[in-house]
Amino acid sequence: MSHTWKFFRAGGFDQVKLESGADLANLDQLDQKLWVALACPTRGLEFDNRTLDLVDADKDGRVRVPEVIAAAKWATGLLKTPDDLLKGSPSLSLAAINDATPEGKQILASAKQILANLGKADSAAIDLEDTADTAKIFAATNFNGDGIIPADAASDDVTKAVIADIMACLGIETDRSGKPGIGQAKADTFFAEAQAHSDWWKQAEGDKTVLPLGEATAAASAVVKAVKVKVDDFFARCRLAAFDARAIAALNRQESEYLALAAKELTITSAEIANFPLAQIAAGKALPLADGVNPAWAVALAALQAAAVKPLLGDKNSITEADWAAVNAKLAPFETWSTGKVGAMVEKLGLKRVREILAGDTKIKIIALIAKDKALEPEANAIAAVEKLIRFNRDLYTLCVNFVSFKNFYSRKIPAIFQAGRLFLDQRSCDLCLTVEDAGKHATMAGLAGAYLAYVDCVRKATGEKLSILAILSQGDDDNLMVGRNGIFYDRKGRDFDATITKIVANPISVRQAFWAPYKKLARFIEAQVAKRAASADAAATANLQSAASVTGGGAPPAPSKIDTGTLAAIGLVLTTLMGALGMIFTKIFDIKPVWEIPLVFIGLLFAVSMPSVVMAWLQLRKRNLGPILDANGWAVNAKAKMNVPFGASLTQIAVLPPGSQRDLHDPFAEKKSPWPKIIAVLVVLAAVGGGWYCGKFDKVLTRLPGHLTTRDVFGTNAWSYTPPTNSLPSGVTTNLPAK
Repeated sequence: MSHTWKFFRAGGFDQVKLESGADLANLDQLDQKLWVALACPTRGLEFDNRTLDLVDADKDGRVRVPEVIAAAKWATGLLKTPDDLLKGSPSLSLAAINDATPEGKQILASAKQILANLGKADSAAIDLEDTADTAKIFAATNFNGDGIIPADAASDDVTKAVIADIMACLGIETDRSGKPGIGQAKADTFFAEAQAHSDWWKQAEGDKTVLPLGEATAAASAVVKAVKVKVDDFFARCRLAAFDARAIAALNRQESEYLALAAKELTITSAEIANFPLAQIAAGKALPLADGVNPAWAVALAALQAAAVKPLLGDKNSITEADWAAVNAKLAPFETWSTGKVGAMVEKLGLKRVREILAGDTKIKIIALIAKDKALEPEANAIAAVEKLIRFNRDLYTLCVNFVSFKNFYSRKIPAIFQAGRLFLDQRSCDLCLTVEDAGKHATMAGLAGAYLAYVDCVRKATGEKLSILAILSQGDDDNLMVGRNGIFYDRKGRDFDATITKIVANPISVRQAFWAPYKKLARFIEAQVAKRAASADAAATANLQSAASVTGGGAPPAPSKIDTGTLAAIGLVLTTLMGALGMIFTKIFDIKPVWEIPLVFIGLLFAVSMPSVVMAWLQLRKRNLGPILDANGWAVNAKAKMNVPFGASLTQIAVLPPGSQRDLHDPFAEKKSPWPKIIAVLVVLAAVGGGWYCGKFDKVLTRLPGHLTTRDVFGTNAWSYTPPTNSLPSGVTTNLPAK
C-alpha cells in the first residue's frame, strides 16, 4: 500500500480517519474489510437524493463500495486541490476546477457557458441554483445536444410546418430547454408511415371497382356503416310482415310503448326512440330517406342519401331492399381494400398533404437538424457534469464519513445521515431515530440489536404528512412507556409531528433501571396481591349485601360473626414467627464489630438484591449493536458498531433542571402524609435497640455506668443484682440485697 492511513477507535472497533483529499482519492487502497458499511439505500436518508442517484452508477437504488470509490476518484481528479472536498461548500470556484485534463477543461468551459447564459459571466463561482434550471440555461439556443429539435430550430417555414405535422400525428417530446419538439425516432416513424400510406393508396388509385366514387368513396362507406344495422333491421321486418300480416302490429311496436314514452321528457335522440324501427313496417315497403322516418335517425339517413345513394344509384327519396344490396355490393371492394390500411398515424393529414411532404426535401433537412443537435451532446453532457461536480464538492465527504466510517455518528457533533430527527417522549429526548417502512418486518431484524426500541407513527396534521420512525431509548426507565403513549417528533428540518408509540421491543434501557428493577417488581407484586385480595373482599362484601337484600319478611339482620379463636391463634403464630425471624436477623447484624460497619451491611444487602439484575443489564447494554438496526433499513453494515453504556447515554437525554434554577417544594395538592411510616420506623429502631440489648451487645457500655442491669441479669441464671456507685457509701461499708 502506497498510502498511509490513520484510524480512530469508536464503537468498539477501528475506523479510518478521512482527513484529506488524498485519503478520498486513495479509497481504492483501503481494504473493504475496514469499511464500516458496504452498501446503503439511496432513499430514506437525510441526504440529497439527487447526489445519491449520481453516485449510484448502475441505478439499482443502492450505493456500494465501488461506486463510492469511483465518485471519489472522479471528483478528486477534477479539482486542483482535492482537500476542498472536506469543506463541503455548496458553491464551486471556477479557479478550483482542474483544467489540465480534457474533461476538466470541458467542464470549466461549460460552467462559464452556464453563467453566461444566466447573465452571470463575471461570476467567479457557480452553485447548484445555477445548474438547477436547465430550461433557462438552454433557452438561448435551439440546439442543446439532446437530439430533440423544436419547430423553431428550422430556418424555413416549410420545414417548421412539417415538424408541427409530425408532432400533431405522433406526439411531442420535450427538450432540455422545455420546448416541444421531435427526435430521430419520431422523424423516422413519421416518414415511414407517410410512405406506407401513400403506397397503400396507389393500390386503389385508377381502379373504379375499389374507388367507385374516388376519394369520396371513404365517406360513402362511412355513412353506410353508420346505418347498416338499422337498415338491415328495417328490411328484415318488412319481409316478416310479408310472411304474416298478423305480425305487422307487433313489428311496429305496441301503443303501450308510446304511452310509456309520452310520460317522460323526450328528446329526438333519446335511446328509446332510437330503438324503434327506421320507418313504419309494411310488406314489401321501400325505406324512405327523408319523410316518415324515425326522427332519431333522420340525420343519418339524409347523409346516406347524399353521400352514397345519390352518387351510386341516382337521386332517390327511398330505396328498396334491392337498392340497398346494390349499394353494399358497389362498396364491398373498397371495404376489402380498407382492411389492409397502413399509415393510419398520418391519415389525419390527408393523402394530398402526405404526398406533398414526401415530394419535398423536408426529411433531409429535419435529419440534418437532429444531427446538428446531437453533435453538441458532449458540451451538453459537460453541463450535466458541472452539476455533478458541484454536488460532489458539497456532499461527497459527508457521504464518506457516514459510509466508509461512522465519524458523524460517533462524534455526536453532527447527526449521521441515517438519523431522522429527535423524539420528545416521557420527559426524555431521543436522538437516534430512523425512518422505517414496515415496523413488523423491521423489528424482526432490529430486535437483535439488544436495544430498547419504540416504533412510532408520526403525523403532521397541518399538511397530512405521515411517516414511521424507530426510536432507540438508552436512558431512564420503562415504567411509563407503553403502546399508545404520545410525544412530539421533530425532523431534521425542524418540522413537528404528532408521535404515537405503536410497537415496543423491550430490552434493558440503563443500569439505573436495572438496579431498581427487583424492588419495582416486588412492589408491583405486592400491589397486585393487595388489589387481588381487595377485589376478593369486595366481591365477598357485595355477595353478603345481596344475600341480606334477598331476605324478605322484615326479619332481623344476621348477627355479626364473632372472631374465631383459631384465627387469633394463627395471627399470633405469624407474629411470633415474624418477631423470631427479625430477632435472628438483628442478632446476626449486631454480632458485627465494629458497630460502624452495620450500615455497610444494609448497603451490601441492597446491592446483593440488585446486583444480578445490574450485571445482566450491563452485559447486555455493552453489547448493543447498531448493525442490525441499519441492516433492517437496507444497509450492509460491515462492523459491530456497538453502543456501549456511556455512548448510549449520550443518545438519550433525560429531564434535568437548568443550573441556577430555584425550586418551590410546596405542593398545595400533595397527599397528606400518613403517620404510619414514622410509627413503623420508630418500632423498627426500638426493635433493633431491644434486640441489641437482648443479645448483650450493650453490656460493655452498661458496665461502665454507676449502676447497671445487664441482659444476663434479667434473662440469665444470675440473680437480679444492683450495685450502687462505690462513691456513695462510706469506706468499709457493704450492702447485700437478698435474691428476688
